[in-house]
Amino acid sequence: MAKKNINEMSFLDHLEDLRWLLVRSTIAVIVMAMVTYFISDYLFDTIIFGPTRPTFFTYTFFCELSSYLGIGDTICITEMPFIIQNTEMEGQVNVFIWICILAGFILSFPYILWEVWKFIGPALYEKEKKNAKVFIFFSSILFFLGVLFGYFVVIPMSVNFVATFTVSDVVKNQFTLDSYIGMVKTSVLASGLFFELPIIIFFLTKLGLVTPNFLRTYRKYAIVLVLIIAAIVTPPDVVSQTIVAIPMLLIYEASIWISVFVSKTKQE
Repeated sequence: MAKKNINEMSFLDHLEDLRWLLVRSTIAVIVMAMVTYFISDYLFDTIIFGPTRPTFFTYTFFCELSSYLGIGDTICITEMPFIIQNTEMEGQVNVFIWICILAGFILSFPYILWEVWKFIGPALYEKEKKNAKVFIFFSSILFFLGVLFGYFVVIPMSVNFVATFTVSDVVKNQFTLDSYIGMVKTSVLASGLFFELPIIIFFLTKLGLVTPNFLRTYRKYAIVLVLIIAAIVTPPDVVSQTIVAIPMLLIYEASIWISVFVSKTKQE
């Protein structure tokens, strides 16, 4: 049966399309999660628990940067004074399943974007429909960059901060597996979605919900918010905070320029 025109589709037809979008996306995530099962040893030992070791790439980079800047070893990380323990019988099983699902979601993200584009496609002009590949490409690139930023910057800085922070020498850090994995999932997903801000601003500007003036007006609040976040997830030194804050501020500035471009295009 031929696909109905959007003007002929009822509310229930749209719900049916949305249901199949969710079904196909879920299947894609499950399939990719099953693929990650075969590399689970590498996934956990090297990737997930990599930031818990002083030899992790980010820590060695900071050590070399500290030497290059001539500030001694002020940002050089040589030890991780904590252990990670499992306190629940099914804890490791649950962690294994959820990490595979998370990896499956990240790997299948371009396909999920394609499904979303097909869902909203009927409501777009022909010229906009032709930009599907461009939309999926740049959205995927931004998401993967955000994931890498979360993994190589946010997670190591957060781990180092909580590992070295102590209210007394009497207290020893012993983190639960769930709390560590929760931080990993939150940092990676939040960073990946934050890097989608330019794409979100693009569509919000096209809908007239956001304007360049609005973004410029609230720029100072965004800067303060970013600096607060950077201060929370990093050790109390300017270099670390700058490394975290600059990419986030650049993303916000890029969103403003995208909003300006869309606004000018609409006026023309």
